Amino acid sequence: MNDSAPSNPYITPSAGDQNRSGPVPPVEGDAGSPHWGGGELTLRVIVLGVLLSIVMGAANVYVGLKAGMTVSASIPAAVMAMLLFRLLFRNSSTLEANQVQTCASAGESLAAGIIFTMPAMILIGYWQSFDFWTVSMVALTGGLLGILFMIPMRRVFVANNDDLPYPEGVACAAVLKAGESGDQQTDAARSLIIGGVLGAVFKVAAGFMGIVQDTLQVARASGDRIFYFGGDLSPMLVAVGFIVRLHVAVLIFIGGALGWLIGIPLLGGASQHADPIDGAWAIWSSEIRYVGVGAMVVGGMSSLVAVRAGLVAAVRELAKGFRNQSLPPRNSERDIPSGLILTLGIACTVMLAILNYRFTDSVGVTVLATAIMFAMGFFFSAVASYIVGLVGNSNSPVSGMTITAVLAAGGLLWLFSFSGTAGMVATLGIAAVVCCVACTSGDVCNDLKTGSIVGASPFRQQIMQIAGVAVAAFVMAPVLTLLHNNTPGGIGGEKLSAPQASLFASLARGFSGEGELPWNLIGIGAGLGVVILIIDEVLKRRTTHRAHLMPIAVGMYLPFGLATPILIGGLIAHLYTRRVARKDHDHVLHRGILFSSGVIAGEALTAVGLAGLAAFGLTALDLPLAPAAVTTITLAVAMGIIAAFVLMTRPRRS
Repeated sequence: MNDSAPSNPYITPSAGDQNRSGPVPPVEGDAGSPHWGGGELTLRVIVLGVLLSIVMGAANVYVGLKAGMTVSASIPAAVMAMLLFRLLFRNSSTLEANQVQTCASAGESLAAGIIFTMPAMILIGYWQSFDFWTVSMVALTGGLLGILFMIPMRRVFVANNDDLPYPEGVACAAVLKAGESGDQQTDAARSLIIGGVLGAVFKVAAGFMGIVQDTLQVARASGDRIFYFGGDLSPMLVAVGFIVRLHVAVLIFIGGALGWLIGIPLLGGASQHADPIDGAWAIWSSEIRYVGVGAMVVGGMSSLVAVRAGLVAAVRELAKGFRNQSLPPRNSERDIPSGLILTLGIACTVMLAILNYRFTDSVGVTVLATAIMFAMGFFFSAVASYIVGLVGNSNSPVSGMTITAVLAAGGLLWLFSFSGTAGMVATLGIAAVVCCVACTSGDVCNDLKTGSIVGASPFRQQIMQIAGVAVAAFVMAPVLTLLHNNTPGGIGGEKLSAPQASLFASLARGFSGEGELPWNLIGIGAGLGVVILIIDEVLKRRTTHRAHLMPIAVGMYLPFGLATPILIGGLIAHLYTRRVARKDHDHVLHRGILFSSGVIAGEALTAVGLAGLAAFGLTALDLPLAPAAVTTITLAVAMGIIAAFVLMTRPRRS
């Protein structure tokens, strides 16, 4: 699951991509036919799906806290499922692998919803440590509502909509079908494993042995102006850049350049800081990123305008579903019954009310916040579903939607005179649930499209999605606690900056009267966002290139060190596609996507593992290396990472 800064493994979100392919027609026949080698929901499917949901969820907690975005788990999970089935069982089916990836991706999407919001409770000082039951209930209710809201929208956005291409859903179906070849599975396994080893080895060298620096950066003061440049040393970030490809990587870099290379020198203030590097970070943290806030608010609003027709259609479909409770006779048309949807929805609403009361100890705030959560959750589930169908799950601007939810919730609570800590906490609670709903509903929509192509049962997929959410919800708090307690600086520090959570914490403080928002900077960002939208519209009409606002805004409020390795990854992907027709990009980059997915999983899971070791007292080694030696090793490792990506992502000859 990705955020506004997309990590789409099979499409660059340009106008040409959006129009070049339509949905692949579903395979005829019932999902349980002999053609598919047996049933869909077996014990091995449930066990493997739940395990991968936990793994993908834990990995994406780290990725999101560090990089400000998460990566789609559907394709890596599909490949891993096929490989494990091939090794352990002879009679496994494509449909079983599809159900496993459906469950696994649910855990990944839930991680995005939690990490963008729940750490803000720590940052505003409301929590000193993550409350297990509160985090778990937010994840569970938000995830379940995302699934339940999406079910009645399936016929609107998936079954009866030929205008939405579903790039990632189609790509995942293609991977599942291609996986029937033993040779392709062997090559995929090699790429995933080598990538995982590279990511893990780097994290041990940097995070445990301390022989590699995390960041290479330099800053100089000239007069009262600070000039900064730097980049994080992380194969995971290079992998993210490879996955999102050059177009999006360039947009993220442009956003970073606007903020760090242009904005910081223009603002000045070098005389107020003894160290130029510290000064650059202070100016970005206190001023520049609020310009990105304004731009993202404009981007979120523009996304809502684009999906207004889809929302109306979704409401009509929901009403129609409750009028007709009978199940369709065909397996390919069957959903979870509307009566069960209503029952689970009521249960989720009750849990939301309990959550809000735990947050605020106020009946009035509880009633208002619960109503806002439910209404916004339904609204943004339709928004997320439409955008996923248009440009892919990884490209869904979840941050923009959540910012809009924070602003709307904070404004409404302020109008009703709810302020102070109660107002802050209620605002963040609403944002957390809405974010989980948007992330999960988009993932559900994407997976249902994949299932429709390979002939899966929507009913069974929805069961697996519920299982994935139900298990992953209880993993979020322990992983957050591990990382917060055992990473230098904790969540919100230099190692795990948690940019979205920091942003939402600042917005909540401003609305509750506990802090003052720099509205002038937010206004500048909004104006800049409007200018970018105009430029994008001109490019859309005259060329095949786009200036998407969300990636640019994300680049502004992310640390600049993230943009540099992401750009390098995008350049490596472009190296292999610059002379290839756009329709063949997916095939050319397939091996590299799997390698990159392995790198991300390897580094992220190792980081979680190191945090676990630290919790038991096994902290990082303190090797007696001179700073010059560490710098030399770091430069050598940086060159080695780039060389490894160039070599391992090279397409194999057909």
